[in-house]
Amino acid sequence: MTRRALIVLGIAAVVVASATARSSPRPVSPRSLVQPLSSELRDLPLARVTANPEKGELVIELPPVDLPAGASHHSTDQPPVSLAELPVAGAIYGFRTELVDEQGRQLSPTLVHHFNVLDPSHRELFLPIGQRIVAAGQETGVVRLPRLLLGSPFRSGSKVVASAMLHNPTAETYHGVRVRLVLSYTPEGRPWPLFRAFPWQLDVGFPVGDKSFDLPPGRSARSYEGSPAVAGSIVAIGGHLHDYGRSIEFDDATTGEVIWRAEPVRDAGSDVVSMPIGKLYGLTHIGARIVPEHRYRVRVVYDNPTGRTLPGGGMGVVAGLFVPDGDAPWPSINPNDSLYQEDLRHFLRLHGIWLEARRGGMPHMHH
Repeated sequence: MTRRALIVLGIAAVVVASATARSSPRPVSPRSLVQPLSSELRDLPLARVTANPEKGELVIELPPVDLPAGASHHSTDQPPVSLAELPVAGAIYGFRTELVDEQGRQLSPTLVHHFNVLDPSHRELFLPIGQRIVAAGQETGVVRLPRLLLGSPFRSGSKVVASAMLHNPTAETYHGVRVRLVLSYTPEGRPWPLFRAFPWQLDVGFPVGDKSFDLPPGRSARSYEGSPAVAGSIVAIGGHLHDYGRSIEFDDATTGEVIWRAEPVRDAGSDVVSMPIGKLYGLTHIGARIVPEHRYRVRVVYDNPTGRTLPGGGMGVVAGLFVPDGDAPWPSINPNDSLYQEDLRHFLRLHGIWLEARRGGMPHMHH
């Protein structure tokens, strides 16, 4: 940890304890999985999960697939949505993606379009749907926060659902590709992290359904607004967009204040290669405070120079960590809520053409 991070740790403790007492949110109560979908969840293939407490790493690995040369994430078989049981307890403070082929060779992490993990037993901050606990994109890179300061708690035996999409813009075909999500965590029982932070996500495709959308030619923008279920502070934020994306931002739609804005880092061919991570804590504050009385907006801007509409060419997602006020219990899920059910079915690919794919009709479609 850097000297600056240690200074932040000490000052943030004083600021939060004296001003808002937000450092001790109530524990999250585990909930049973949704009964109407319990059979579908049980039928999911199992992800391989390994833990290394000495290194502080937890690895979720999905079943292997072949990745043809030149394949887009729309046009190739994808790793199946899989169920993962976490064998240890602790607090996550970072993550990265990895890929290996059938010979164990490390492949470029840029072949990962995205890797998402859903906790169906807990609620999202902005909507009554299952909580996204990790959302990694091809441009996310390695994410690490100060482990003494922040961590997202998880329990031993927790069951989560992992989903990934791969693509291969190279001229080489890879066989038996296994994609992994490597979580950096602090084992349970340590006196740190000081603040328990909870994951959240908001995208322009909410409330439920496909996150990608058809991208019209020229300049265009898309947005979505919502209010958090509890008050607290956003301490970290990142974003995901596609090529031709110009910017993504998260703002307070009630006051007009821009909380975070980022532009993608591009390579020589103008493809998106990385996105900045917004660390909103500092010497005098622990994050950007949000409240249920306000509306908050995610907005993405594109400039498509091709002169034609690109099917599924747009996407705009923000995600990060949130520290609730100390007296604010995390909201519970309602397993019978129609929005919750629809979102869970979508995440499990139990809808539309994914059902056709399972019947053998359209096995390569993305959405």
